[in-house]
Amino acid sequence: MIGLYAVAGLAIGISYVVDSKKTVEGLKKGWKKFSKSLPEYLKLLILISIVLLISEDYIIKYLGQENIFLGLMSSLLLGSITMMPGFIAYPLAKILIAKGVSYMVVAGFVTSLMLVGVVTYPLEKKYFGKKATVLRNIMSFGVAAGIALLMGIFYREVHLL
Repeated sequence: MIGLYAVAGLAIGISYVVDSKKTVEGLKKGWKKFSKSLPEYLKLLILISIVLLISEDYIIKYLGQENIFLGLMSSLLLGSITMMPGFIAYPLAKILIAKGVSYMVVAGFVTSLMLVGVVTYPLEKKYFGKKATVLRNIMSFGVAAGIALLMGIFYREVHLL
């Protein structure tokens, strides 16, 4: 990450040497856009912080149900309304599998967690519009369900015949 900041700083420095007026103008425009979207990002961070308070036992309770399809639907819905970074989601998936939650259910949870954005809806709607946001989320939910079902078939948790 530090390397990325160094490269960005170097690029700004080179840009400033080449054309200082355009560089300063660009930085001002960037700051204006950032400051306009900052309240939305702060709301998002607050929502994410609240969601991260959900304990793994709570998640296991609702995902590790005996009826695998009820567990799948629960995982897809819970994943859709939850938001967490991958470096937390993947270790959580390992814990869920170790606790006996099926691969299909875990796949549904993690995939919908990464693809569907109920928590990010207000911010996404602002930039892409309501129709595009709703369509993207519906399609992402379908893709997450499809991936989960394929995992269930692959791991022989679901039998076609």
